[in-house]
Amino acid sequence: MKKFINDPNKVVDEMLEGFLAAHHDMVEKLPTSRVVVRRGAPFKDKVGLVTGGGSGHKPAFIGYVGDGLVDAVAVGDIFSSPSAGQIYNAIKAVDSGKGVLCMLGNYSGDVMNFDMAAEMAREDGIKVEQVIVNDDVGSSPKDKMENRRGVVGEVILWKIAGAKAKEGASLEELKKTAEKAIFNTRSMGVAHSPCTVPTAGEPTFSLGENEMEIGVGHHGEPGVKRMPMKSADETTLMLMEKILEDLPFTSGDEVVVNINGLGATPLLELYIIYRKVYQMLKDTSIKVHRAYIGEYFTSLEMGGFSITLTKLDDELKKLIDAPARSPLFVQ
Repeated sequence: MKKFINDPNKVVDEMLEGFLAAHHDMVEKLPTSRVVVRRGAPFKDKVGLVTGGGSGHKPAFIGYVGDGLVDAVAVGDIFSSPSAGQIYNAIKAVDSGKGVLCMLGNYSGDVMNFDMAAEMAREDGIKVEQVIVNDDVGSSPKDKMENRRGVVGEVILWKIAGAKAKEGASLEELKKTAEKAIFNTRSMGVAHSPCTVPTAGEPTFSLGENEMEIGVGHHGEPGVKRMPMKSADETTLMLMEKILEDLPFTSGDEVVVNINGLGATPLLELYIIYRKVYQMLKDTSIKVHRAYIGEYFTSLEMGGFSITLTKLDDELKKLIDAPARSPLFVQ
């Protein structure tokens, strides 16, 4: 294992120390909990927005704490859920009296701990609702969408919910819009090389020199098919066919596209991927309203990428276009 770290057991805390030192003008850490919040929180007459999850996905999750995005993040260990206590502290830190919306990926540990934290907060009189992200079409068939993982769709949700909350929406209005955004979002990924969790010291999975895995998860969860490496166009075609047919996306739709690197894929390759995505959408008469290409939700140093499409209506288009600013995202 080659990594520029000190103690494998201290990587999250040392990362947080550096992150907070670099961005202290925008964020701060709660004194007694591993929770990162916006400076000035809670904000008057605004629903608080909380997310959280395991570390190792930079810029997610803490990179999206900011204006027009999320208000607090509960920070877990590498690929591990934050505790219910951390999430509870995050909820309390951002509640202004209008309630709190929690946004989380569909992973058993996250779901269990967010549920527990929400109940604890409700016992304190805080209104709490939750939205569970399940955009990964490679993790379960369409008739079992409730079993799908949450991946890069979380980033799209944070952007849309952050803009809606800034408008002064109620908790009920915000949840309705957030659920619409997630239902309209589909993602799928591919990897040709694994990552290594520092405390484990060995790769999360293994692939042959000339192999790739379609549908692999952000923590190295198994995909739907392992096969010999294909070209950029061939690989993109396989992912896009699954994504397009799943919603389905049809002629006349307007979409947001996210081409996301998993940690070790250069921008040069990501733009080659987007080239094929754009051609396919144009041929299908689907309009790209906005495109995000880069690293938005990584998996340490995993080699691969994911494609995310979100179908827009007038409301979602307005919200996705709204300004936003955080330490690692500016629009």
